[in-house]
Amino acid sequence: MLASRSGAFIAADVGGTHARIGLVRRAAGSTAIDVLRYERYACADWPSLTAVLQDFVSRLDGQHHIEHCAVASAGYVLGDAIVNENLPWPVSIGDIRESLGLLGLAVVNDFEAVAYACQFLENHQTTPIIETAATPAVGPILVMGPGTGLGSAVLLPGSPHATVLPTEAGQISLAPGNEREVAILGELSRGRDYVSYETALSGPGLVHLYEAISTLRGTPATLTEPAAVTRAALDGIDPAAVEALDVFCGLLGSFVGDLALLYGARGGVFLAGGILPQVRDRLLASSFATRFFNKGVMRAFLQQVPVRLMDHGQLGVIGAAGLYLHGSNAH
Repeated sequence: MLASRSGAFIAADVGGTHARIGLVRRAAGSTAIDVLRYERYACADWPSLTAVLQDFVSRLDGQHHIEHCAVASAGYVLGDAIVNENLPWPVSIGDIRESLGLLGLAVVNDFEAVAYACQFLENHQTTPIIETAATPAVGPILVMGPGTGLGSAVLLPGSPHATVLPTEAGQISLAPGNEREVAILGELSRGRDYVSYETALSGPGLVHLYEAISTLRGTPATLTEPAAVTRAALDGIDPAAVEALDVFCGLLGSFVGDLALLYGARGGVFLAGGILPQVRDRLLASSFATRFFNKGVMRAFLQQVPVRLMDHGQLGVIGAAGLYLHGSNAH
């Protein structure tokens, strides 16, 4: 098992848009992870994850003999495959192992990895979204955020190391919070048997909101990409895009509040994912906090729960490595 080794190995954080690959090793005398080399790949530019990993290894110029790899990815393992409809290509665990000549390969959930890594974050590395007067209590920490999908996991403090509970909370049924959102849900329901939070709170979800709102406004939906909707909203040049981003932030506040209550997140909430850092100022000015606190008698509990925004960056790579060192999901 790699937990007994001190050598360098590869850790990968694979999403629908980017694959982040790192050469890592356990930090001396610590449970932390040192990242020796780091690259970010655009998934659409490569034919497979195996090709991405082979390119990364080739750039090491033979300086390290790679025998182990940890992969963090959304979805789940079914037989030899990582099943995730957001990835641009199928992923074969056996193909990766054989092509790279690995002795060990682990697959963990992407937000499970990010959640594990958040224990190493310092406050100055994050942006406060909701601050509390009190020091955060020791307790579960919720990590969630929208990207290509909607990820969520919970960090449970413990000894000798923390435990992570991966979840599929993004697949919970979308719950509207006002009449406008009821109407939007009606539009989202057209042609769909089921509407989850991920249907609205993700990159594709932002486009879905924009299309639904355009229909309700009686205006054409001319934007088809999440980045285009985001730019139009931030620049204020498309009223439907502006409303879509505002609805996005409000729904997110309600959902995060629900999850904080569900998991008793006394240790706080970290928001991650590829979208929120791009819209940080709009998020701060939105109804996110109002909706987060709007939980009736549980408002007092939520007022003790800090919410901070973090840049995903290398966290998935660090978390995948840490989980593998502790023997998680070897294949």
